[in-house]
Amino acid sequence: MEKGPSALDYGFQAAYVVAHRMLRAYWFMRRPSTHGSLVALWNEGEILLVKNSYRHHFTLPGGYIQPGETPLDAARRELVEEVGVAVPEGALHQAYTATHDFEFRRDRVTISEIELDHRPKIQVDHREVVWAGFLSPAQVLERPVVPHLVEYLRLRADS
Repeated sequence: MEKGPSALDYGFQAAYVVAHRMLRAYWFMRRPSTHGSLVALWNEGEILLVKNSYRHHFTLPGGYIQPGETPLDAARRELVEEVGVAVPEGALHQAYTATHDFEFRRDRVTISEIELDHRPKIQVDHREVVWAGFLSPAQVLERPVVPHLVEYLRLRADS
C-alpha cells in the first residue's frame, strides 16, 4: 500500500509552487522559447495522466530536454523520474511535436508514445508529482489539461 504525503512532502510542494511562480514571472518578462518532452503511456485505450503540485493543469509525464539529450532520451528519463516506469531504449516513438504559447513562453513540446500490454506500477513522489492515473481520452479532456495534450489527443482520435 502506497503511503500518502508527509509533512516534508508538503514543504517540497510549497517550494515547487514558489519556484514555478518565479519562473512564470521570469517567462513573463523574457518570453523565452522552451522545448520539453512528454510521454504518452497507453494501456487498453487509456493514457497515463499526471498532476504536478505546482500547476493547475494535468499533463503527461515529462520535462525539459537537457543539453545533449534527444526528445526520446528525455522522455525515457522523465518517465522514470516522475512515475517510476522504465521502458527499454527504442520502445518509444515520436508521435507529435508542436509549439504553443503557454505560461508566457513559446513552448515547443514533443510527445513520444508507447503502448504497454500491462499496467505498470506507478510511483509518485508526492512532491513534484502528486497524482497519476490511467484515464480514457474523453476523461482526460474533461479535466484542465495543457494545450498540447488536447491537440495530441484530438489528432490521434482523427487518425
